[in-house]
Amino acid sequence: MEKKNIDWENLGFSYQETAKRFVANYKNGTWDEGALISDANVTINECAGVFQYAQTCFEGLKAYTTEDGHIVCFRPDLNAQRMEDSCKRLEMPVFPKERFVQAVTDVVAANEAYVPPYGSGATLYIRPYMFGSSSVIGVKPADEYQFRIFTTPVGPYFKGGAKPLTIKVSDFDRAAPHGTGDIKAGLNYAMSLHAIVTAHAEGYDENMYLDAATRTNVEETGGANFLFVTKDNKVVTPKSNSILPSITRRSLMVVAREYLGLEVEEREVPFAEVKDFAECGLCGTAAVISPVGKIVDHGKEIAFPSGMSEMGPITKKLYDTLTGIQMGRIEAPAGWIHVIQ
Repeated sequence: MEKKNIDWENLGFSYQETAKRFVANYKNGTWDEGALISDANVTINECAGVFQYAQTCFEGLKAYTTEDGHIVCFRPDLNAQRMEDSCKRLEMPVFPKERFVQAVTDVVAANEAYVPPYGSGATLYIRPYMFGSSSVIGVKPADEYQFRIFTTPVGPYFKGGAKPLTIKVSDFDRAAPHGTGDIKAGLNYAMSLHAIVTAHAEGYDENMYLDAATRTNVEETGGANFLFVTKDNKVVTPKSNSILPSITRRSLMVVAREYLGLEVEEREVPFAEVKDFAECGLCGTAAVISPVGKIVDHGKEIAFPSGMSEMGPITKKLYDTLTGIQMGRIEAPAGWIHVIQ
């Protein structure tokens, strides 16, 4: 299929409508067959559960053109599992994992003309989501739901290279110990908006949230997991039941251990220990790793030895290896790459 006439190398990270999206509806206790449709608009009742009680969850993944010309996506089975976990926590019907992966495959194939070419730095972002679609006025789950997937071509998260971020320790809490921090619920992101707007207004790139119970341990940012590197090159990530299980972070841990031969730890990370680390990064689908150069705790600065000009050496190796796997330049572990075409 001929590619769309898009300036791939100058795409931003923003929404651009593509030709097809997948839609399936849940009614009377079962999902329908679903279909690829052209209409990008959603029409639902004013009293829908998603509007009244924020009954919605979502996922995010990407499709890539590999070095040998295939279109692939990265570990969609884990996105399917995480959406299942989110649905169960929000009393929403589970969209079967096999159907989830097939729907991702079908949507990407239907939008092949929008998948950026290899070497452009751009990718096709894929957004599966689900919401309560029937009317609900009492506080209870909706009876009907809609599952959808749309795609949009996006440019590289970092324009002109990955410059280390400056982040602040937030006065807000991201998630309660037994709350919804470990699922990808829309409500988690809604509550983070004021905090991130405040951080930006104060000149910071992101927030570091501490645990809500003791405010002594590092948790995550509003949309990414933390990754630290010790001065003896050990890779450490925070562990908590209120942290979202990032697919990128879990993959990077395998890369660190199996590809780079590094020691890996997933454990509680006291904020008091942060000053002793050599490198820091934020893990997520959009950027893979966003390097952090400085953390500011109410005026007290922690500057990492890796500096404010580029990624630290271990962070860079992790980034290069994982992106190499995603783009087909490095052999992937079994099951990581889902070939679409």
